[in-house]
Amino acid sequence: SAMSFFGFGQSAELELVLSDAESRRRVEHKTEEGKKEKYFLFYDGETVSGRVVLALKHPNKRLEHQGIKVEFIGQIELYYDRGNHHEFVSLVKDLARPGEFTQSQTFDFEFTHVEKPYESYTGQNVKLRYFLRATVSRRLNDVVKEMDIVVHTLSTYPELNSSIKMEVGIEDCLHIEFEYNKSKYHLKDVIVGKIYFLLVRIKIKHMEIDIIKRETTGTGPNVYHENDTIAKYEIMDGAPVRGESIPIRLFLAGYELTPTMRDINKKFSVRYYLNLVLIDEEERRYFKQQEVVLWRKGDIVRKSMSHQAAIASQRFEGTSSHTEAKTPSQPAENNSRQ
Repeated sequence: SAMSFFGFGQSAELELVLSDAESRRRVEHKTEEGKKEKYFLFYDGETVSGRVVLALKHPNKRLEHQGIKVEFIGQIELYYDRGNHHEFVSLVKDLARPGEFTQSQTFDFEFTHVEKPYESYTGQNVKLRYFLRATVSRRLNDVVKEMDIVVHTLSTYPELNSSIKMEVGIEDCLHIEFEYNKSKYHLKDVIVGKIYFLLVRIKIKHMEIDIIKRETTGTGPNVYHENDTIAKYEIMDGAPVRGESIPIRLFLAGYELTPTMRDINKKFSVRYYLNLVLIDEEERRYFKQQEVVLWRKGDIVRKSMSHQAAIASQRFEGTSSHTEAKTPSQPAENNSRQ
């Protein structure tokens, strides 16, 4: 092309290589297009280090530049506000002063004990991502290379985890009591519960529990709610009778779930609800919604976790008891109508 003929084309290639790339665990994460890709996994407090490799395409040609830097960035992007990235982590290391290269170079970098306070998340209206970006600044066109990583946040909750017990009824025609064993579940947990029919005077033909994920973005008048039914779990087909008790065992591991996220950087929230749905023979729907908290358990990964990550997760555990107290177990908006 005419561009490269005048020497404006990319005359160098950049590559980012993590220093522990061989040993570091990789996990699948959804991209914005909905595809699943594998990325290196990091935890809060872990060091991110590696090298930037600058390879000249024409070995005996000079590459002039205005400096080389590498950045570690954590940012939130709201899809309705494209191009406006809210950076909550932004670290920069300068690797080379302005000058020129006549041969390929490698630069080491280290971002020590980086705070990564939030979990990586790709949603319907929002994306939270962490990435490294290397830049060779040039007068006309910078040479840039980015590399995404994935961050998981670990939590621990005290064993004391109150069950959810509620009675719901429609005057004189239906009265049920349901119970779930806990109000907080880790992502590989099992929801154990039971439903007890105290009074049945309507013909129920179907009953299910749905797991609903609710993503909330924006503030004030521009709040967007995106409800997504993650799971439909049939409890019963056919009519229950009075006094009948129906057990529930719902395994969470098979579903695509994230931890509950509350008011992340004042930009978005992700919450989960168990929705008990009853449908009668006239296709009327009765339901009761209950928020549950989902969290990512840390102790399974300990074995493959680096020493730093173990320290980071312990640091987190130290703070979990007082964050626990701030979360009311019963949300105010319990009775939702459809």
